[in-house]
Amino acid sequence: MFQDSVYNYIVSKLRNEKIHMTLLDPAKMRPERIGNIGAMAQKAGTSAIMLGGSTHLSMELVDESVLALKKETSLPIILFPAAAATLSRHADALYFMSMLNSTDINYIVGEQVKGAPLVKDFGIEPIPMGYIIVEPGMAVGHVGKAKVIPRDDPELAMHYSLTAQYFGMKLVYLEAGSGASHPVPAKMVREVKQGIEIPLIVGGGIRTPKQAREIIGAGADIIVTGTVVEETEDIFGTLEPIIQEARNG
Repeated sequence: MFQDSVYNYIVSKLRNEKIHMTLLDPAKMRPERIGNIGAMAQKAGTSAIMLGGSTHLSMELVDESVLALKKETSLPIILFPAAAATLSRHADALYFMSMLNSTDINYIVGEQVKGAPLVKDFGIEPIPMGYIIVEPGMAVGHVGKAKVIPRDDPELAMHYSLTAQYFGMKLVYLEAGSGASHPVPAKMVREVKQGIEIPLIVGGGIRTPKQAREIIGAGADIIVTGTVVEETEDIFGTLEPIIQEARNG
């Protein structure tokens, strides 16, 4: 088990550099491969492993994946849950997140109500987070019934992000969606970061060092990559330049 508070670990790292996190989906690969990818991602310099992203998961599969990662890495394992039924007692933390621009109350607070007793019983560290879906949104926007933020409306994204901060959430996550053809626009990232005082995570569509540099340069504190890892066999060679651009930003 990761010994420190994961949130404190994140904040401490952000005092010195911008950081990268690797997102892995247990529905798309076996636990053994997840463990192997986690080891290569740590070698490449990623700061944490996020686990989740799919609605087609069981608690048993998530458990197996967390344990496989813990055999291969010393990084904190943070759950990125789609539903209460996909939590794992073996994880170090979870993003206790609300999809703020969903039109379905289940994704704003319903699954959270189901999951809260499990979080307490399992002893997992909850990290409150505002989750905001940006056009195109992809599968997560469709499943979550999000009223996606248009790419040309950075002011609306900032208003949602400021709402998250005023709700007392510790992080804001702008999500273009797994497999998105383009990341969240740099202009939107910049306006959101200028409007809030809590760390900003940006994910979805980040596949190249250039895109990482642009997003970090616009103000993101943390970038997340997932699809790019799923699409390559050269995990280290793909991630290392992206992570270096994030750190240098």
